[in-house]
Amino acid sequence: MSGVQERITDALYGLGWGTVKKLPEPVANRLGRTIADAVWRKRGKGVLRLESNLARVVPDATPQRLRQLSRAGMRSYLRYWMESFRLPAWSKDRVREGFTPQDVHHLTDALASDKGVILALPHMGNYDLAGAWVTTKLETPFTTVAERLKPETLYDRFVAYREGLGMEVLPHTGGAAFGTLARRLRDGGLVCLVADRDLSAAGVEVKFFGETTRMPAGPALLAQQTGALLLPVTLWYDGSPIMRGRVHPPIDVPETGTRAEKTSVMTQALADDFATGIADHPEDWHMLQRLWLSDLDTVVKTEERPA
Repeated sequence: MSGVQERITDALYGLGWGTVKKLPEPVANRLGRTIADAVWRKRGKGVLRLESNLARVVPDATPQRLRQLSRAGMRSYLRYWMESFRLPAWSKDRVREGFTPQDVHHLTDALASDKGVILALPHMGNYDLAGAWVTTKLETPFTTVAERLKPETLYDRFVAYREGLGMEVLPHTGGAAFGTLARRLRDGGLVCLVADRDLSAAGVEVKFFGETTRMPAGPALLAQQTGALLLPVTLWYDGSPIMRGRVHPPIDVPETGTRAEKTSVMTQALADDFATGIADHPEDWHMLQRLWLSDLDTVVKTEERPA
């Protein structure tokens, strides 16, 4: 991204946080749907990739059904952005009432154990709202990790925004972030991580909707190293102003095997829980990037093809 593009991107996000949060909620919702529909009609790379990903989730879907799902998916994605821009202006009561998770006892029981808790989520619904609900409704602070964005000023905006919601945000800098997360967990704290995509060499290969991809090793490694409880969480919208969600039961650390073997088993269990939630609410999975390794292999082969 060029310097000019970076400045434009930062300015657009600044406009969103500065303007959208002042809009009445119904107006912001309509604006989000209008933008989503306009983007969807253009059939750009993100929309086509979303449909390709959804074809794995709903393998028997017709082309018409996939187009319906991708349109609903873009509306869900823009709802996430409109809510995120407005969250700093929400009252504490609006935050408390804005999210209703099922089986929240898995989380409250885990927090009461003082063992430390890791919440792992896919790119579903609005995890920023879920996080604000945790800090407001449960009055529990937590630590998370943010990928460094370009321009740096945009990353700073995201950090300030999430810190304003009560989160401790660490930059994604490998071992340094892992060590801090481990210390928070050993102190009985809460860590929240988005964990459905890691295409680096450090990612753990898992079967996901019948095909191979990679997901982060961090949640499973942290649970093994610290004794913290690992809880998957899935989120979705149901057409109401309230976001829904589910806290899944803890993923156990296997009693036998090497660290790598245990990590593989736990990450596969995490992927299976994510798949359950995504299959139930595919339109709320905001995966507009390549995910499966076969898609990446196709890109590599195309780039290597002689002219």
